Amino acid sequence: MQQRKLGDSDVAVSEVGFGAWVVGTDWWGDRTRDESIEMIHHAIDQGITYFDTGDVYGHGNSEELLGEALADYRDEVTIATKIGYDYYNNPQAGHGELPKEITPEYIREATEKSLDRLGVDSVDVLQLHNADVEEVDEDILEVFDELKEDGIIKATGWALGPSIGWLAEGDMAIAEEFDSLQLVWNMFEQEVGNHFLETIENTGSSTSLIPRVPHSSGLLNEQVTPETELDAGDHRGFRPDEWYETGWEKLDTLQFLKADDKRTMGQASIAYLLSHDPVASVTPTFRTKADITEWAGASEVPLTDKEVDRVDDLYANGFGIERFDGMDSLRSSVDGEDLRAAGLDRKVAGD
Repeated sequence: MQQRKLGDSDVAVSEVGFGAWVVGTDWWGDRTRDESIEMIHHAIDQGITYFDTGDVYGHGNSEELLGEALADYRDEVTIATKIGYDYYNNPQAGHGELPKEITPEYIREATEKSLDRLGVDSVDVLQLHNADVEEVDEDILEVFDELKEDGIIKATGWALGPSIGWLAEGDMAIAEEFDSLQLVWNMFEQEVGNHFLETIENTGSSTSLIPRVPHSSGLLNEQVTPETELDAGDHRGFRPDEWYETGWEKLDTLQFLKADDKRTMGQASIAYLLSHDPVASVTPTFRTKADITEWAGASEVPLTDKEVDRVDDLYANGFGIERFDGMDSLRSSVDGEDLRAAGLDRKVAGD
């Protein structure tokens, strides 16, 4: 497994990371604590050293589980967590979003609690969790600098939200040179990722990108097929039927990436993102040890320049498909000003 550095920090991450939102929660299927720890140890065996969690995942349970699983590997791994949601004082209603609390006092308090649950004196990467641009002022930036100076954190990050968009937030993270910026980005959903590539190039920022959802909710790893019936509680059910139907048509145009069975589509989807220099690590949603074994191998089967160019041409031309996929809006915290400035012909989600 290859390693890359985050931003200007000395923090190294494996090219394929482990998103610990799958352990300590029931959002991606039920598994026992022992099964979750077994998955984490299997990831280490496959060369994965970057583990990304958040305090709100399972209301601290994911951090506790990760801390237990990594206790004997602390010097060999990189741990990232996220803070910003006040679950301490607010009950969770299903998968609904909790109120955020982003103040210097809360950040310090939440960070200390995360360290306790992880069983560590410092965390490698501390990320703002789904913060809106208006919530991040000079005081917030200063407390992150102070935490870094005090040795409590080694690198800074900003994790963007579950709905695709967040251009103003990502641009601010890049301008302020956060070490990492986590975002939804895959071969089917490229507008935001491409925008941040352009922002990094134009500003000369050192910010590293960490894509998640590289498999576009199960399409690009070929686990969600026309025969798949999603359970009622499956969070992927929010996608409209048209989006899945269009996605399967797009997938047909990408079969060349399997390169005569030298790589799987799941590996190719990760390798495509790793072909971009600002990308430090890709964090897929592992559901099984088999997923880990397969997708960790993406680091060893890079795409050729010709393959990358062909994917880019297909995306630029809508994969040759003329049909509406039911997804015509992006999230914006600034009433669409960021979408218009980026030249994106998209509505603001919720309007």
